[in-house]
Amino acid sequence: MPLYWLPACFSRRSAGQQIPAPDALENWNDARPGEMLLNRLQVIYLARHGETAWSLSGQHTGLTDLPLTKRGECNARRLGERLKGLKFARVFTSPLQRARRTCELAGFGPRAEVDRDLVEWNYGDYEGLRTEDIRAKRPDWQLFRDGFPGGESFEEIGARADRVVGRLRSTEGAVLLFSSGHFLRVLAARWLGLKPQDARYLLLSTASLSTLTYEHNPSEPVIGMWNDTHHVSQQCLEEAK
Repeated sequence: MPLYWLPACFSRRSAGQQIPAPDALENWNDARPGEMLLNRLQVIYLARHGETAWSLSGQHTGLTDLPLTKRGECNARRLGERLKGLKFARVFTSPLQRARRTCELAGFGPRAEVDRDLVEWNYGDYEGLRTEDIRAKRPDWQLFRDGFPGGESFEEIGARADRVVGRLRSTEGAVLLFSSGHFLRVLAARWLGLKPQDARYLLLSTASLSTLTYEHNPSEPVIGMWNDTHHVSQQCLEEAK
């Protein structure tokens, strides 16, 4: 599958909430051939969890703690192969089992720190519903415009993402995060200084790998790579049948 690169429309603009300016970071991950990595600048690796029954069916999975499917476990191992040889100063995972299990199968379980700020968006009244179920009652509903009644607001998930960004920028060296799709999309938006709603432009597949980094210096946050699924294997689909 192709990589999804940041479109030109993502010029930096105010997001309504100020993220602390990052300090210059000296330590950096050794670049591997073919990686779009920038020497001496921090890189944050974002790993979305593997497939679950609800990600397969399209149901909104916030705080419901679902296990990985057999194919999800297979692709979590493939993700580990993709990450092999890379060095990380710290590894963090959401406490939800779909992220923790992906982290374990990728080979990072023993050293991973659980960060409760990495849990998925709280979808409130829409937990477990598909987009078509919601639009049967609200035909004009849009996730990144209307949000989730009874769930986490844009301001709340944005503040949570900002706390993570602050911790990342206070860490020297590369960091690896295991979390869920919508939260990682909001995290990327806030890394860039964009509003949480701008995460609508950033699609993420299960078991994908993405990176956040800087262009020339820490005052220029960018997306280095987005939604890389080259490691996801057709063999996993066959094994799951």
